[in-house]
Amino acid sequence: LQENCGYSEDDIPQLQQVSDFLKSVTGFQLRPVAGLLSSRDFLAGLAFRVFHSTQYIRHHTRPHYTPEPDVCHELLGHVPLFADPAFAQFSQEIGLASLGASDEYIEKLATCYWFTIEFGVTKQNGQLKAYGAGLLSSFGELEWCLSGKPELRSFEPETTGVQKYPITEHQPVYFVTDSFESAKQKMIDFAATIPRPFGV
Repeated sequence: LQENCGYSEDDIPQLQQVSDFLKSVTGFQLRPVAGLLSSRDFLAGLAFRVFHSTQYIRHHTRPHYTPEPDVCHELLGHVPLFADPAFAQFSQEIGLASLGASDEYIEKLATCYWFTIEFGVTKQNGQLKAYGAGLLSSFGELEWCLSGKPELRSFEPETTGVQKYPITEHQPVYFVTDSFESAKQKMIDFAATIPRPFGV
């Protein structure tokens, strides 16, 4: 972001500038939205490599928490990973899986999204590494997720998709992927089991 979009401690780049950069490296684009979308609409955007992004910034009196995603969360958490081809493909697979899915499966896919793209942990060279945007944009939860205190489970869409989670406190459970490639294949396999009125 610093090299390609002008991001610095004194300047937040325009979303269009960041979107143009992402499109050139992985085909992902940012589309501004005023607030939260339904899970169905949000996930459908991912199928077409469109990430719906907020534009506001959290209030300076509460720098550690915002109830909805803000531009800090989007630019520091999501954008760097959308520039990674394997992660971009994994994100698109969740979106493709949502097309034509029932509300029950949309909820499962949204939960898989929560525990991967927002609060995901992966293994890299035998070490746990946080990659979820909710972790990367919150140093308090980033420390917590790798502290050894929360429960760590293997990412399996069938079981991850039914895990309940809090939205206003640190997660008690995180799901660990072996790699983005492994997570992508698990998502493709899970998507093949989703009944839908048409083929994708």
